[in-house]
Amino acid sequence: MRDTVDIQELVERRESYRSLEAPFYNSPDIFALDIEAIFGRNWIFVAVEPELPEPGDCVTVEVGGASILLLRGDDEEIRGFHNVCRHRGAKLVDEKSTTIGNIVCRYHGWTYNEDGELILAEHMGKDFDKSCHGLRPVHVRSVAGLVFICLAKEAPGDIEDLAKTMEPYLLPHDIRNCKVAFQSDLIEEGNWKLTLENNRECYHCEGNHPQLTVPLSEFGFGFSPDEVDERRSADVAKYAEDVKANHARWESCGLPSAEEEHLSNVTGFRTMRLPLMWEGESHTLDTKVASKKLLGDFTDAKLGGLSFWTHPNSWHHFMSDHVVTFSVLPLSADRTLVRTTWLVHKDAIEGQDYNLDNLTQVWTYTNQQDADLVRLAQLGTRQPAYRPGPYSQFTEPHVEAFCAWYIARLGDHFAKPNAQMAAE
Repeated sequence: MRDTVDIQELVERRESYRSLEAPFYNSPDIFALDIEAIFGRNWIFVAVEPELPEPGDCVTVEVGGASILLLRGDDEEIRGFHNVCRHRGAKLVDEKSTTIGNIVCRYHGWTYNEDGELILAEHMGKDFDKSCHGLRPVHVRSVAGLVFICLAKEAPGDIEDLAKTMEPYLLPHDIRNCKVAFQSDLIEEGNWKLTLENNRECYHCEGNHPQLTVPLSEFGFGFSPDEVDERRSADVAKYAEDVKANHARWESCGLPSAEEEHLSNVTGFRTMRLPLMWEGESHTLDTKVASKKLLGDFTDAKLGGLSFWTHPNSWHHFMSDHVVTFSVLPLSADRTLVRTTWLVHKDAIEGQDYNLDNLTQVWTYTNQQDADLVRLAQLGTRQPAYRPGPYSQFTEPHVEAFCAWYIARLGDHFAKPNAQMAAE
């Protein structure tokens, strides 16, 4: 009980625009709470539909201690279940991805259909009721081909607000008619919140991300106006005009581009389409398209880069020629899995339409650079001299938005039992 009280005190005394106190990054008790209150109650991004292109295709994903099975049915819908047999708890599908007919437990042969219904359980006797032993379902919501799950009994309903806002932005990129060109798993030696905080700012980009900053302008991620000299003020003004002109052009072509920020929602998200530099086509070192086969119905390669973030565990980049998605999955208090997936048009041919190294190198470098920084940040939070430090209001407002969202969700968690007792 003492651990819970201490955590609640930490939540209640958190100061805005300062980093979190050290236990939030190091305490096993707080990590366990994060799995329950954050990853157990909110919508989590886990996959893209092209990972399950055909009926019978399935993938498994680990969220905290829960293994989840996603299966595309004969009706083309994706369903999610806890990957646990209802007999004696054996893991049903041990592979990361595979193709199956029915879901068959290899231990004793209990068999489930695509709806999770138990259809075969031999030697259980005539009075055994199979209808009481179906797989435990999880909520699944695909937003324009991005697959989210929620493990809670009742999922936050505002995922529909996210879908309504985001589908006009995402659907032109036609994820459902893409294929997975490559997927990588990188384990960062840091708490999952440090991974998210690092992603939510580009204060660190100059000097740390030489590949990423080729196609991206430093002015797209905030700066202190009183530190910009006359020459750079002209650069800022030109960039602002470029954004305005490009937004007008893209939106005239049916591509929403303006910023949408809903980071305080329970299902928090943000999006904006920004110009890319130099050739201005894609996230590549020469800033030209990585794939000659453009997505959807695009004929213009210069469509900028659409960024899309969600709390608590994803960010995504959409270009004219490819999509890159990122899913953050906590492993322990100081280890985090970052899964990156590169998507190209389903008809694009490797070696002919795209070169895999060229497609992946910017984010392969960037991911490792970020992992190195997260490791240093984690080491720092363990030091006795660590104290919560101030965020820049110019370059780190989205870090603050994430931390405020996180603290609010923990506050909801602590308030919920009290509200239930009052109602009773």
